[in-house]
Amino acid sequence: MTNQVLRLTFTLALFASSIHAADRARNIPVWPGLAPGESSDNPGELQPFRKGEIPPVERVVKIRKPGMDVFLPEKGANGAGVLILPGGGFGKVVTNKEGSEAAVWLNRLGIAAFVLRYRTNEATPKGEPAWRRPLQDAQRALRLIRDNARKFGVDPAKLGVLGFSAGGQVAAILHTRDGKADYEAIDEVDRRSCRPDFSLLVYPWNVLDRKTGDLLSDIRPAASSPKAFIVHTHDDRSSSLGSALIYVGLKKHDVPAELHVYANGGHGYGMRPVKGSQIHTWPDRATEWLRANGLAGRGDD
Repeated sequence: MTNQVLRLTFTLALFASSIHAADRARNIPVWPGLAPGESSDNPGELQPFRKGEIPPVERVVKIRKPGMDVFLPEKGANGAGVLILPGGGFGKVVTNKEGSEAAVWLNRLGIAAFVLRYRTNEATPKGEPAWRRPLQDAQRALRLIRDNARKFGVDPAKLGVLGFSAGGQVAAILHTRDGKADYEAIDEVDRRSCRPDFSLLVYPWNVLDRKTGDLLSDIRPAASSPKAFIVHTHDDRSSSLGSALIYVGLKKHDVPAELHVYANGGHGYGMRPVKGSQIHTWPDRATEWLRANGLAGRGDD
């Protein structure tokens, strides 16, 4: 069997597993009413699948009412939880390739996973950063998970985030926010912490300010930042320099961090292999990191 056939077989198996997991997942709203600044409660619309895309990629647009798809391990739960922030350039949310497929991997390690369908930017006012509302949704989601920790089987002190692409930009900001919320408290849930205990940043998108050559001003690594695992590729046009600077910033403050920059693989691969690249091995490296930090069991891998 050729490598290309093996890669396709692996991808299709991952896709099939994510469909099965999505069938048993349930979606819960993040906010009790309208999200901050919203006048609509549209949960989003799935775009038509693109021709020739195998497996198909889910892209959800026009999300005004954010929600979480909850994926709990069927066995071997270890108390850790991860909020997954998919990518999509803020105009859409890629719910399977950068969402449910990662949830399947985490569940196999005994980790509860929560895929966030955060608000997209078609209604974002001029002058407001595209990441602001997704960040609010992520902060609220972390608080909601902690408030329901017993029901989800999650230890509130072992709750992290996994961000892909635009979701990785949000996760990088969240990672260095030191638990300071970007919205006014509305209920008892907001008494909970919105600081992640760890972060996995996978090809975080445009975290580099190209004018200054430094990180975006809202990404400020500090001694209080949690530990991190970071992945990028050298040939990613969104620039691996941003990921390297996040690592350097954490290293300067003696915060435990691990950085992997692969030679090639581009952008937007999620959990899927890329022809001619070793990028498909990043989940193996992340699994090792999670286990070394007491956040994953042996799983069924």
